[in-house]
Amino acid sequence: MSKPTPISGFPEWTPAQRMIEQYVLDRIRDTFELYGFAPLETRAVEPLDQLLRKGETSKEVYLIRRLQADADGPAGDDSLGLHFDLTVPFARYVLENAGKLQFPFRRYQIQKVWRGERPQEGRYREFLQADIDIVDRDTLAAHHEAEMPLVIGDALRSLPIPPVRIQVNNRKICEGFYRGVGLTDPEAALRAVDKLDKIGPARVAELLAETAGASEAQAKACLALAEISAPDASFADAVAALGVSEPLLDEGIEELVRVVETAAAHSPGLCVADLRIARGLDYYTGTVYETQLLGYERFGSICSGGRYDNLASSGATRFPGVGISIGVTRLLGLLFGAGALSVSRDVPTCVLVAVTNEERRGDSNRVAEALRGRGVPTEVSPSAAKFGKQIRYAERRGIPYVWFPGADGAADEVKDIRSGEQVTAAAGEWAPPAADIRPLVS
Repeated sequence: MSKPTPISGFPEWTPAQRMIEQYVLDRIRDTFELYGFAPLETRAVEPLDQLLRKGETSKEVYLIRRLQADADGPAGDDSLGLHFDLTVPFARYVLENAGKLQFPFRRYQIQKVWRGERPQEGRYREFLQADIDIVDRDTLAAHHEAEMPLVIGDALRSLPIPPVRIQVNNRKICEGFYRGVGLTDPEAALRAVDKLDKIGPARVAELLAETAGASEAQAKACLALAEISAPDASFADAVAALGVSEPLLDEGIEELVRVVETAAAHSPGLCVADLRIARGLDYYTGTVYETQLLGYERFGSICSGGRYDNLASSGATRFPGVGISIGVTRLLGLLFGAGALSVSRDVPTCVLVAVTNEERRGDSNRVAEALRGRGVPTEVSPSAAKFGKQIRYAERRGIPYVWFPGADGAADEVKDIRSGEQVTAAAGEWAPPAADIRPLVS
């Protein structure tokens, strides 16, 4: 077999990085469950007619087709694509299982998703997301929108990562404001403003004119709204100072004030109202969230989401929801790239049981079984080399302890190869310090 060619955008972590990822997922999962979210996993594929109607990411959907599919393209049962987020499949799941669910339904979902975008640092074609959503039947209380940042703040604060800042806005503020200044295509205006950080205000103004039909004065007003940012409810006064009045605008301000004030009471400094945040996906209708990792702001958001009212509906019944998603692979990729995360050893093993000779390998196996039975990760040496070589094997792999089975009735001994301390021990009684049982992430 010739040497494989790497495929960009599909990360494969080292075992040490994978242990860090597992640690991160465990902490995130624990926080989600503390807030009462139940686990869910949906299939990897969805019908294309569902995926292709959900905003600009539709251009990045990976198609699925059978090996013997027609060369002309997917048809019939082959009209499937890999999901590019977890919200669209979740909405479909709710519609299919509404009769079995208790509402409001709170679920978390940790799965891979796929997007055919250009790979770059922190952006991948295959990546892991950790989502929470709350969905209700017909109406969803606005206080759920205020809860989302609290959960995410607690989850990310439990990790050995830099602090985060959650930027929040409300699509009703933007849409109401755009209507108030006379724009007839507020969705086009939203998509233009969402590109502000990428292309700058001058180009956004041009885009507003080209795609939303904005005059120079209307574009200037839209940009003035986008410049408003505050860590508290004072953003509402700044919006009022722009002199635009519209009922939907007032509704959005009221909802965003609740989000900001709730977050401030729970965790001061966690949230900031930032009215340039729009989110590119078309299905958001209320509060929207983006999250910056402090010190890594140039890479954009590592956690985002929002309120959606019309994503899931069946006849006259709607299932409005609100959700937010941590880009786990994105977050870890940025920190791995900066060398900002490490693990205390490259393997889970805490103890290596030495083998005196191959005839006595059974003795070493019995020691290992006793230690594992008491929750100590243990492996047996792969060879009965001289003890010095077995110790060096443990050192190379970062294993902190080597166990030496006693010979001819002598007691067993265990050595901390970091300090050199060696003591007698019994496999049914000895335990390492708690800090050594599992690798430590820092």
